[in-house]
Amino acid sequence: MKTIKYLVSLFLVLLLASCKSNNVNVTLLQLNDVYEISALEGGKVGGMARVETVYKQLLNENPNTYILMAGDFLNPSLLGTLKYQGQNIRGKQMIEVMNALPIKLATFGNHEFDLNEADLQKRLNESTFDWVSANTKRIKNDSISLFYKEQNNQITPLFETYILEVIQKNQKFKIGFLSLTIDDTKKNYVSYEDKFLSAKRVYKGLKSQSDLVLGLTHLKKATDGELLKQFPEIPLIMGGHEHTNMFLTQGASHITKADANAKSVYVHRIVYNTKIKKATINSTLVYLDSTIVQDAEILKIVNKWQAIQDAQIKGVIKNPEAVVYHAQVPLDGKDTPVRSVQTNLGQIIAQSMAAASKSSVDCAFVNGGSIRIDDELRGAITGIDIFRVLPFGGSVYELDIKGALLKEVLDYGQKAAGTGAYLQRFNAELVHESWIVNGKPINNQKVYHIALSDYLIKGFDIPMLVESNPQVLKVYKPLETDSTDVRVDIRKTVIAYLKSIK
Repeated sequence: MKTIKYLVSLFLVLLLASCKSNNVNVTLLQLNDVYEISALEGGKVGGMARVETVYKQLLNENPNTYILMAGDFLNPSLLGTLKYQGQNIRGKQMIEVMNALPIKLATFGNHEFDLNEADLQKRLNESTFDWVSANTKRIKNDSISLFYKEQNNQITPLFETYILEVIQKNQKFKIGFLSLTIDDTKKNYVSYEDKFLSAKRVYKGLKSQSDLVLGLTHLKKATDGELLKQFPEIPLIMGGHEHTNMFLTQGASHITKADANAKSVYVHRIVYNTKIKKATINSTLVYLDSTIVQDAEILKIVNKWQAIQDAQIKGVIKNPEAVVYHAQVPLDGKDTPVRSVQTNLGQIIAQSMAAASKSSVDCAFVNGGSIRIDDELRGAITGIDIFRVLPFGGSVYELDIKGALLKEVLDYGQKAAGTGAYLQRFNAELVHESWIVNGKPINNQKVYHIALSDYLIKGFDIPMLVESNPQVLKVYKPLETDSTDVRVDIRKTVIAYLKSIK
C-alpha cells in the first residue's frame, strides 16, 4: 500500500514538473499616453524613473520582461515646445528616456502626428526600440509606404505587425502584436487605412506565425471592443487614448489601459504551455506613487532635461516648482472637451484674464486650442503645470468692441466646436440660442470691454477678430517691460489668480 502511494506521489510530482518544464513565462509592462518624463504632483506620482524601478523588479522576477508603449508620448509636453542647442526639442527628451529604459515595442498614438514630418523622422531615427502599426503609413510624392528609420545611412521600414520570440529552457513561444491607431490627427504626410480593414488584412498571417496574438492599440475603448467582436480569440488588448486606467471584459477577452503620464502601469504575466498550446494571462494595475523609489540612472536623464526646462521657465517666473493651487476636483484640460464644451480649467483661465484686467471687463475668453496639456490636473498644481497647460504663452489684451462684433465672434467660436477655435469663456453664456454677457443679452450697439489672449486678435482662429476691424474700437496691451503686470504672460496671469483663490 505504501509503495502504491509512493508511486502515485512520484507520478504527480513528475507530472507537475513536466507541465512546468513546458511553460514559458513572459511579463509585459504596459505604458500609454506618457507626455512627461518627470514625476508629477510635486514629485509624488508617476515619472519614468519609477517605471524603471518597477521594470527592474519585474526583470529580477522574470528575465523575459519587456516594456510596451501603447501610443502618445512625443507630444504634447512643455519640454517639446522649447528649444535646445538651437533645435526644437519635440519629443527628443522622451526618446532618450525610452531608449534608456529600454522600451521594447511602441505603436503610434494620434499625438505622434502632431509633429511635422521632419521632426517625427528625427525621433524615429533616434529610437533604438521597435515600432509597429498596421494602419498608419507615410505619404511621400503621392505614394504610400511604411514609415521607416534611417540609421547609419541605412533605411529600415517599421513593422506592420510584430512577433516577439521568447526562448526559455529550449521552449519557444511567439507573441504576435496587432497594432492600430485612431485617425484623429490628420496630416498630409500620414495615411490612415480603415482600422478594421487593416486588422482583417494582416491578422491571418500574424496568427499563422504566432502562438498568441495580442493587441497593442491606440484607439477609443469602444473601437477596441469592436475589434474584439471581430477577433474574439485575441485574449488581451493593451490600449491607450483614454488617459484613465480601465480593465474591461468582453467575453473571454480583456482591454487594459493605464493612467496617463505613468501614474500607473499595467503588468501582464503570461504563462504559455508549449505542450497543450495554452496561455494564461494575469494582469495587475500598479500605481506609481511615492512608495516606489525613482531609479537613479533614469532620474539622471530626467533631471538633465528638467534643468533645461527650468532654466527657460525661470526666465518667466521664479520658483516654477512651487505649489500654487490644490485642485479639489480634477481640472479638465483634455483635448476633446476644451475644444468642444466649457470646462472648469478653461473657465479658470478665462476668469484669471478678467481678474488681471486693469478695467472691469464684461467677459473674457481664450481659444481652446491654446490649452495643450490633454490631461486632467489633480491635487497639487505647480507653476510648471500651468506652463504645461499653456506652453505657447502670449499676453492678455483688453479690447473695446461693439456688441455686434462680439456676438459674431461668440457665434463663430460656438460653431467651431471640435476645433481649436472653440472659445473657453467667462461671463458669456449661450441661453436659448442667445448670448448673455455679464448677465444681460448682447446689445449690438453697446461698447463692451473684454479680455482675450493676444493670439485671438490676430485673426488666425476667428477671421473677423482683427485690430483693423472697425468694430474693434480700442486695444489695450500690457507693457512688456512692466514686470509687475501679469498680463504680459498668460501663464503668470493664471498662476496669480490661482494663488489668490487657493
